[in-house]
Amino acid sequence: MTESKSGIVLLNKPAGITSFSVLNRVKKVINKKTGHAGTLDKFASGLLIALCGSATKKFDAFQECDKEYKALIEFGKSTDTQDPEGETTAISDRIPTLDEIKAAVSSKFTGSVIQTPPKYSAIHINGKRAYQMARSGKDFEMPERKITIYDFSIISYSYPYLAAIITVSKGCYIRAISYDLAQALGIEGHTKELMRTRIGKYKLEDAADPLDEAALSSYVPLDV
Repeated sequence: MTESKSGIVLLNKPAGITSFSVLNRVKKVINKKTGHAGTLDKFASGLLIALCGSATKKFDAFQECDKEYKALIEFGKSTDTQDPEGETTAISDRIPTLDEIKAAVSSKFTGSVIQTPPKYSAIHINGKRAYQMARSGKDFEMPERKITIYDFSIISYSYPYLAAIITVSKGCYIRAISYDLAQALGIEGHTKELMRTRIGKYKLEDAADPLDEAALSSYVPLDV
């Protein structure tokens, strides 16, 4: 029987399952009236915030929060979805140096940036989701948007993989950053792995396992 707890629930979404399937578990165990503060792609993992009961009214406030991600970028191959689940669209064999990557990050991927979101995204285009139009084979242009990259810290680099911690504003797609960085280097690339580690002041380390029903049943939602 579903409880009726209000507040926010911090969840650690595993890779390979949808955000909506995770939210359905919260609806079943904590509160049928549950929304989200920003979904994660199926291939991605990390912090997902569920808004339960009266907390659903706080959606707009969470949308304004900055977000931190740990990304693994794979150079040498681009895909139509800009992630590992898509079809390969182009390949390259040139190996950029770490200095080249650092220079590109410093000059083009720090501060205010104009970004073109992926066509495989939930953005509405003429009343339809972009990913639905992309899957149906329709030709369309994605509108550019201004986003902010607050920090792009390289963790390690061993071609073809670049690991980084990236902190961004609302509306930013890490998939697009990976692809655009590769293009700036004159090569191909996509996001191989992605983990969201923070939303505003809320951290992944404090999140619960959504697959553990017993843990969810005893979870006390945080006040907002």
